[in-house]
Amino acid sequence: MGVDYYNVLKVNRNATEEDLKKAYRRLAMKWHPDKNPKEDIKIAEAKFKRISEAYEVLSDPQKRAIYDQYGEEGLKGMPPPDSHSGPSNSSSSSNGSNYRYNPRNAEDVFTEFFNSNKPFGFESMGRAKSMRFQTEGAGTFGGFGEGKFRPYNEGTSTGAGAASGGGSTAPLKKPPAVETKLPCSLEELYTGSQRKMKISRTVVRPNGQLATESEILTIDVKPGWKKGTKITFPDKGNEQPQQLPADLVFVIDEKPHDIYTREGNDLIIHQTIPLVDALTGTTVNLKTLDGRDLVIKLTDVVTPGYELVVAKEGMPVVKEHGKRGNLRIKFDVSFPSRLTSEQRVSIRRVLGGSHT
Repeated sequence: MGVDYYNVLKVNRNATEEDLKKAYRRLAMKWHPDKNPKEDIKIAEAKFKRISEAYEVLSDPQKRAIYDQYGEEGLKGMPPPDSHSGPSNSSSSSNGSNYRYNPRNAEDVFTEFFNSNKPFGFESMGRAKSMRFQTEGAGTFGGFGEGKFRPYNEGTSTGAGAASGGGSTAPLKKPPAVETKLPCSLEELYTGSQRKMKISRTVVRPNGQLATESEILTIDVKPGWKKGTKITFPDKGNEQPQQLPADLVFVIDEKPHDIYTREGNDLIIHQTIPLVDALTGTTVNLKTLDGRDLVIKLTDVVTPGYELVVAKEGMPVVKEHGKRGNLRIKFDVSFPSRLTSEQRVSIRRVLGGSHT
Protein backbone atom coordinates (compact mmCIF):
# COMPACT_ATOMS: atom_id res chain seq x y z
CA MET A 1 0.00 0.00 0.00
CA GLY A 2 2.99 2.32 0.19
CA VAL A 3 2.48 5.10 2.73
CA ASP A 4 0.25 4.16 5.69
CA TYR A 5 -2.00 7.17 6.23
CA TYR A 6 -3.56 5.64 9.34
CA ASN A 7 -0.13 5.30 10.88
CA VAL A 8 0.73 8.89 9.94
CA LEU A 9 -2.29 10.18 11.89
CA LYS A 10 -1.84 7.54 14.62
CA VAL A 11 -5.40 6.24 14.30
CA ASN A 12 -6.79 2.76 13.62
CA ARG A 13 -8.45 1.72 10.37
CA ASN A 14 -11.93 2.10 11.90
CA ALA A 15 -11.32 5.72 12.85
CA THR A 16 -14.41 7.94 12.69
CA GLU A 17 -14.57 11.43 11.23
CA GLU A 18 -14.24 12.86 14.74
CA ASP A 19 -11.19 10.66 15.42
CA LEU A 20 -9.55 11.99 12.26
CA LYS A 21 -10.28 15.59 13.18
CA LYS A 22 -8.84 15.19 16.67
CA ALA A 23 -5.72 13.50 15.31
CA TYR A 24 -5.17 16.10 12.60
CA ARG A 25 -5.78 19.03 14.98
CA ARG A 26 -3.24 17.71 17.49
CA LEU A 27 -0.53 16.77 14.98
CA ALA A 28 -0.95 19.78 12.70
CA MET A 29 -0.65 22.19 15.64
CA LYS A 30 2.42 20.31 16.84
CA TRP A 31 4.27 20.23 13.50
CA HIS A 32 3.18 23.44 11.80
CA PRO A 33 6.39 25.21 10.66
CA ASP A 34 5.40 28.37 12.54
CA LYS A 35 5.41 26.36 15.78
CA ASN A 36 8.90 24.95 15.33
CA PRO A 37 12.39 26.48 15.69
CA LYS A 38 14.10 27.69 12.54
CA GLU A 39 16.82 25.04 12.82
CA ASP A 40 14.18 22.28 12.67
CA ILE A 41 12.05 23.82 9.94
CA LYS A 42 12.77 21.15 7.32
CA ILE A 43 11.68 18.34 9.62
CA ALA A 44 8.53 20.23 10.58
CA GLU A 45 7.66 20.98 6.94
CA ALA A 46 8.01 17.33 5.94
CA LYS A 47 5.89 16.09 8.85
CA PHE A 48 3.30 18.85 8.39
CA LYS A 49 2.85 17.98 4.71
CA ARG A 50 2.58 14.27 5.48
CA ILE A 51 -0.07 14.87 8.16
CA SER A 52 -2.13 17.17 5.89
CA GLU A 53 -1.98 14.68 3.02
CA ALA A 54 -3.14 11.83 5.24
CA TYR A 55 -6.04 13.86 6.63
CA GLU A 56 -7.13 15.03 3.18
CA VAL A 57 -7.38 11.44 1.91
CA LEU A 58 -8.95 9.79 4.98
CA SER A 59 -11.47 12.57 5.65
CA ASP A 60 -12.89 12.23 2.12
CA PRO A 61 -15.10 9.07 2.07
CA GLN A 62 -14.49 8.34 -1.62
CA LYS A 63 -10.73 8.87 -1.48
CA ARG A 64 -10.62 6.76 1.66
CA ALA A 65 -12.60 3.96 0.00
CA ILE A 66 -10.19 3.92 -2.94
CA TYR A 67 -7.19 3.95 -0.60
CA ASP A 68 -8.59 1.17 1.60
CA GLN A 69 -9.38 -1.05 -1.39
CA TYR A 70 -6.50 -0.35 -3.77
CA GLY A 71 -3.88 1.34 -1.62
CA GLU A 72 -1.53 3.95 -2.98
CA GLU A 73 -1.77 2.54 -6.51
CA GLY A 74 -5.49 3.22 -6.52
CA LEU A 75 -4.85 6.88 -5.86
CA LYS A 76 -2.17 6.94 -8.54
CA GLY A 77 -4.09 5.43 -11.40
CA MET A 78 -6.55 2.62 -10.71
CA PRO A 79 -10.25 3.44 -11.29
CA PRO A 80 -12.36 4.39 -8.28
CA PRO A 81 -15.21 2.05 -7.25
CA ASP A 82 -17.78 4.31 -8.99
CA SER A 83 -16.13 5.59 -12.16
CA HIS A 84 -19.20 7.60 -13.15
CA SER A 85 -18.67 10.25 -10.49
CA GLY A 86 -15.12 11.18 -9.53
CA PRO A 87 -14.24 12.92 -6.24
CA SER A 88 -12.81 16.40 -6.02
CA ASN A 89 -9.17 16.94 -6.95
CA SER A 90 -9.36 14.17 -9.54
CA SER A 91 -9.79 13.75 -13.22
CA SER A 92 -11.17 10.71 -15.03
CA SER A 93 -11.74 9.68 -18.57
CA SER A 94 -15.08 8.45 -19.80
CA ASN A 95 -14.26 4.90 -18.75
CA GLY A 96 -12.83 5.96 -15.36
CA SER A 97 -9.39 4.48 -16.02
CA ASN A 98 -7.33 7.64 -15.59
CA TYR A 99 -8.22 8.54 -12.02
CA ARG A 100 -5.63 10.84 -10.51
CA TYR A 101 -5.42 12.28 -7.02
CA ASN A 102 -3.79 15.71 -6.89
CA PRO A 103 -2.88 16.62 -3.30
CA ARG A 104 -3.68 20.12 -2.13
CA ASN A 105 -1.18 22.46 -0.55
CA ALA A 106 -0.71 21.55 3.11
CA GLU A 107 -1.15 25.13 4.27
CA ASP A 108 -4.50 25.40 2.44
CA VAL A 109 -5.77 22.25 4.19
CA PHE A 110 -4.65 23.70 7.51
CA THR A 111 -6.28 27.10 6.92
CA GLU A 112 -9.55 25.51 5.80
CA PHE A 113 -9.65 23.18 8.80
CA PHE A 114 -9.16 25.97 11.36
CA ASN A 115 -11.23 28.43 9.32
CA SER A 116 -8.49 30.99 9.90
CA ASN A 117 -5.09 31.85 8.52
CA LYS A 118 -3.93 32.89 12.01
CA PRO A 119 -4.69 29.91 14.32
CA PHE A 120 -1.71 30.79 16.53
CA GLY A 121 -2.72 34.43 16.89
CA PHE A 122 0.19 35.59 14.72
CA GLU A 123 -0.06 38.85 12.83
CA SER A 124 1.13 37.21 9.65
CA MET A 125 1.38 33.76 8.19
CA GLY A 126 3.26 35.00 5.16
CA ARG A 127 6.25 32.76 5.72
CA ALA A 128 4.15 29.66 6.07
CA LYS A 129 2.02 30.60 3.09
CA SER A 130 5.13 30.73 0.94
CA MET A 131 5.77 27.05 1.66
CA ARG A 132 4.55 25.03 -1.31
CA PHE A 133 5.05 21.33 -1.96
CA GLN A 134 4.85 19.10 -4.99
CA THR A 135 5.35 15.44 -5.76
CA GLU A 136 7.82 13.74 -8.04
CA GLY A 137 5.96 13.67 -11.37
CA ALA A 138 3.69 16.64 -11.77
CA GLY A 139 0.14 16.13 -10.60
CA THR A 140 0.46 12.50 -9.49
CA PHE A 141 0.53 11.02 -6.01
CA GLY A 142 4.07 9.93 -5.26
CA GLY A 143 3.77 8.62 -1.71
CA PHE A 144 5.81 9.44 1.36
CA GLY A 145 6.80 5.83 1.82
CA GLU A 146 8.89 6.05 -1.35
CA GLY A 147 10.58 9.26 -0.28
CA LYS A 148 9.29 11.17 -3.30
CA PHE A 149 7.96 14.31 -1.65
CA ARG A 150 10.17 17.35 -1.54
CA PRO A 151 9.77 21.06 -0.80
CA TYR A 152 8.80 23.06 -3.87
CA ASN A 153 11.88 25.23 -3.45
CA GLU A 154 14.26 22.26 -3.85
CA GLY A 155 16.84 23.26 -6.45
CA THR A 156 14.92 26.45 -7.32
CA SER A 157 15.02 30.11 -6.37
CA THR A 158 11.40 30.20 -5.13
CA GLY A 159 9.55 28.85 -2.14
CA ALA A 160 10.35 28.91 1.57
CA GLY A 161 14.12 28.99 1.13
CA ALA A 162 14.00 32.04 -1.11
CA ALA A 163 11.43 33.78 1.07
CA SER A 164 13.72 33.51 4.07
CA GLY A 165 16.83 34.32 2.11
CA GLY A 166 18.17 30.78 2.51
CA GLY A 167 18.31 29.85 -1.19
CA SER A 168 17.89 26.24 -2.29
CA THR A 169 17.68 23.44 0.29
CA ALA A 170 18.89 19.86 0.03
CA PRO A 171 16.40 17.04 0.70
CA LEU A 172 16.41 15.61 4.20
CA LYS A 173 18.45 12.45 4.57
CA LYS A 174 16.92 9.29 5.97
CA PRO A 175 19.19 7.23 8.26
CA PRO A 176 19.54 3.46 7.77
CA ALA A 177 16.70 1.35 9.15
CA VAL A 178 17.03 0.01 12.68
CA GLU A 179 16.69 -3.78 12.68
CA THR A 180 15.85 -5.94 15.68
CA LYS A 181 15.16 -9.68 15.94
CA LEU A 182 11.68 -10.98 16.75
CA PRO A 183 12.03 -14.53 18.15
CA CYS A 184 8.99 -16.71 17.35
CA SER A 185 8.18 -20.27 18.35
CA LEU A 186 7.47 -22.83 15.67
CA GLU A 187 3.88 -22.95 16.94
CA GLU A 188 3.49 -19.19 16.33
CA LEU A 189 4.84 -19.53 12.80
CA TYR A 190 2.54 -22.51 12.18
CA THR A 191 -0.75 -20.99 13.33
CA GLY A 192 0.08 -17.27 13.13
CA SER A 193 -0.06 -14.94 16.10
CA GLN A 194 -0.31 -11.32 17.14
CA ARG A 195 2.63 -9.82 18.99
CA LYS A 196 2.66 -6.52 20.82
CA MET A 197 6.07 -4.89 21.16
CA LYS A 198 6.75 -1.93 23.42
CA ILE A 199 9.41 0.33 21.97
CA SER A 200 11.24 3.36 23.31
CA ARG A 201 12.73 5.80 20.85
CA THR A 202 14.26 9.23 20.64
CA VAL A 203 12.02 11.93 19.19
CA VAL A 204 12.55 15.60 18.38
CA ARG A 205 10.18 17.89 20.26
CA PRO A 206 8.76 21.02 18.57
CA ASN A 207 11.25 23.10 20.58
CA GLY A 208 14.12 21.13 19.03
CA GLN A 209 15.01 19.18 22.17
CA LEU A 210 15.42 15.39 22.15
CA ALA A 211 13.12 13.28 24.31
CA THR A 212 12.26 9.61 24.85
CA GLU A 213 8.87 8.34 23.74
CA SER A 214 7.31 4.90 24.34
CA GLU A 215 4.80 3.20 22.08
CA ILE A 216 3.26 -0.26 21.65
CA LEU A 217 3.41 -1.70 18.13
CA THR A 218 1.25 -4.60 16.94
CA ILE A 219 2.77 -7.23 14.67
CA ASP A 220 0.54 -9.79 12.92
CA VAL A 221 2.73 -12.85 12.40
CA LYS A 222 1.31 -14.70 9.38
CA PRO A 223 1.14 -18.52 9.22
CA GLY A 224 4.15 -19.88 7.35
CA TRP A 225 6.49 -16.91 7.80
CA LYS A 226 10.11 -17.98 7.72
CA LYS A 227 13.23 -16.92 9.53
CA GLY A 228 14.48 -13.67 7.99
CA THR A 229 11.02 -12.29 7.12
CA LYS A 230 11.04 -8.52 7.70
CA ILE A 231 8.22 -6.33 9.04
CA THR A 232 8.81 -2.60 8.54
CA PHE A 233 7.29 0.23 10.58
CA PRO A 234 8.04 3.42 8.65
CA ASP A 235 9.45 6.33 10.68
CA LYS A 236 9.27 4.44 14.00
CA GLY A 237 13.03 4.53 14.60
CA ASN A 238 14.96 7.25 16.40
CA GLU A 239 14.69 10.86 15.27
CA GLN A 240 17.54 13.33 14.98
CA PRO A 241 17.51 17.04 14.10
CA GLN A 242 17.81 17.79 10.38
CA GLN A 243 17.02 14.18 9.45
CA LEU A 244 13.97 12.14 8.55
CA PRO A 245 13.03 9.51 11.15
CA ALA A 246 14.57 6.08 10.64
CA ASP A 247 12.39 3.06 9.83
CA LEU A 248 12.07 0.30 12.42
CA VAL A 249 12.38 -3.24 11.05
CA PHE A 250 11.59 -6.46 12.93
CA VAL A 251 13.27 -9.59 11.56
CA ILE A 252 11.62 -12.96 12.26
CA ASP A 253 13.86 -15.41 14.11
CA GLU A 254 12.84 -19.03 14.73
CA LYS A 255 13.21 -20.54 18.20
CA PRO A 256 14.43 -24.16 18.35
CA HIS A 257 11.65 -26.70 18.96
CA ASP A 258 11.93 -29.74 21.24
CA ILE A 259 10.45 -32.18 18.71
CA TYR A 260 10.12 -30.68 15.25
CA THR A 261 12.63 -29.04 12.94
CA ARG A 262 11.81 -27.10 9.80
CA GLU A 263 13.22 -27.41 6.30
CA GLY A 264 11.57 -24.91 3.99
CA ASN A 265 7.85 -25.73 4.20
CA ASP A 266 8.41 -29.26 5.52
CA LEU A 267 8.41 -30.37 9.14
CA ILE A 268 10.80 -33.12 10.23
CA ILE A 269 10.59 -35.35 13.28
CA HIS A 270 12.92 -38.16 14.35
CA GLN A 271 11.27 -41.28 15.76
CA THR A 272 13.00 -44.28 17.35
CA ILE A 273 11.13 -47.61 17.44
CA PRO A 274 12.18 -51.03 18.74
CA LEU A 275 13.27 -53.75 16.32
CA VAL A 276 10.13 -55.79 16.81
CA ASP A 277 7.96 -52.82 15.73
CA ALA A 278 10.23 -52.14 12.80
CA LEU A 279 9.68 -55.69 11.60
CA THR A 280 6.03 -56.26 12.44
CA GLY A 281 4.48 -52.79 12.20
CA THR A 282 3.26 -50.28 14.76
CA THR A 283 1.29 -47.08 15.28
CA VAL A 284 2.99 -43.70 15.69
CA ASN A 285 1.16 -41.07 17.75
CA LEU A 286 2.18 -37.43 17.30
CA LYS A 287 0.97 -34.09 18.64
CA THR A 288 0.86 -31.49 15.86
CA LEU A 289 1.97 -27.88 16.29
CA ASP A 290 -1.66 -26.75 16.45
CA GLY A 291 -2.50 -29.31 19.15
CA ARG A 292 -4.11 -32.11 17.10
CA ASP A 293 -3.48 -35.79 17.77
CA LEU A 294 -2.07 -37.42 14.65
CA VAL A 295 -2.23 -41.25 14.44
CA ILE A 296 -0.09 -42.87 11.75
CA LYS A 297 -0.16 -46.60 11.03
CA LEU A 298 3.18 -48.07 10.02
CA THR A 299 2.95 -51.27 7.99
CA ASP A 300 6.24 -51.26 6.06
CA VAL A 301 9.35 -52.98 7.34
CA VAL A 302 11.43 -50.16 8.73
CA THR A 303 15.17 -50.05 8.24
CA PRO A 304 17.49 -47.52 9.90
CA GLY A 305 17.17 -44.20 8.08
CA TYR A 306 13.72 -45.02 6.68
CA GLU A 307 11.59 -41.92 6.03
CA LEU A 308 7.79 -41.79 5.95
CA VAL A 309 6.19 -38.75 4.27
CA VAL A 310 2.78 -37.55 5.48
CA ALA A 311 1.37 -35.14 2.90
CA LYS A 312 0.02 -31.69 3.86
CA GLU A 313 0.98 -31.89 7.53
CA GLY A 314 3.88 -29.46 7.24
CA MET A 315 4.08 -25.66 7.50
CA PRO A 316 1.56 -23.40 5.74
CA VAL A 317 2.82 -21.98 2.45
CA VAL A 318 2.77 -18.19 2.49
CA LYS A 319 0.69 -16.59 -0.30
CA GLU A 320 -0.82 -19.97 -1.27
CA HIS A 321 -3.91 -20.24 0.92
CA GLY A 322 -4.69 -23.77 2.05
CA LYS A 323 -1.42 -25.25 0.81
CA ARG A 324 1.02 -26.90 3.22
CA GLY A 325 4.32 -28.67 3.11
CA ASN A 326 4.80 -32.27 4.22
CA LEU A 327 5.58 -33.96 7.52
CA ARG A 328 8.64 -36.20 7.20
CA ILE A 329 9.16 -38.85 9.88
CA LYS A 330 12.72 -40.19 9.98
CA PHE A 331 13.06 -43.51 11.79
CA ASP A 332 15.78 -45.02 13.86
CA VAL A 333 15.60 -48.67 14.94
CA SER A 334 16.52 -49.65 18.47
CA PHE A 335 18.22 -53.07 18.52
CA PRO A 336 18.30 -55.22 21.67
CA SER A 337 21.61 -55.19 23.51
CA ARG A 338 21.52 -58.97 24.15
CA LEU A 339 19.52 -62.07 23.25
CA THR A 340 19.07 -65.36 25.05
CA SER A 341 19.95 -68.60 23.31
CA GLU A 342 16.27 -69.44 22.93
CA GLN A 343 15.59 -66.04 21.32
CA ARG A 344 18.46 -66.51 18.90
CA VAL A 345 17.17 -69.93 17.85
CA SER A 346 13.63 -68.61 17.41
CA ILE A 347 14.72 -65.60 15.36
CA ARG A 348 16.96 -67.72 13.16
CA ARG A 349 14.16 -70.22 12.65
CA VAL A 350 11.67 -67.48 11.64
CA LEU A 351 13.93 -65.24 9.61
CA GLY A 352 16.33 -67.82 8.30
CA GLY A 353 13.54 -69.67 6.57
CA SER A 354 12.99 -66.68 4.30
CA HIS A 355 16.40 -67.22 2.70
CA THR A 356 15.89 -70.89 1.83
